[in-house]
Amino acid sequence: MRTFLMIAVAVATLVAGPVFAKGCIRGAAVGGVAGHFVGKGHAVAGAAVGCVVAHHHYAKQARAQRADAKHAG
Repeated sequence: MRTFLMIAVAVATLVAGPVFAKGCIRGAAVGGVAGHFVGKGHAVAGAAVGCVVAHHHYAKQARAQRADAKHAG
């Protein structure tokens, strides 16, 4: 399970563009801390989930900004 999560985090980081990397790092930090407080061994899972959630949030935000720019111009 741990190997799968590490591979998932690595793939998510490689797939993410430089704009979304900041969101992934922030999400991983928050998720890792939250997972640490949940229980032993959950920090890695929390970091992986935090990275994915933050990546999704920033991607959605970027799409909305592109749509606004397209409609404004």
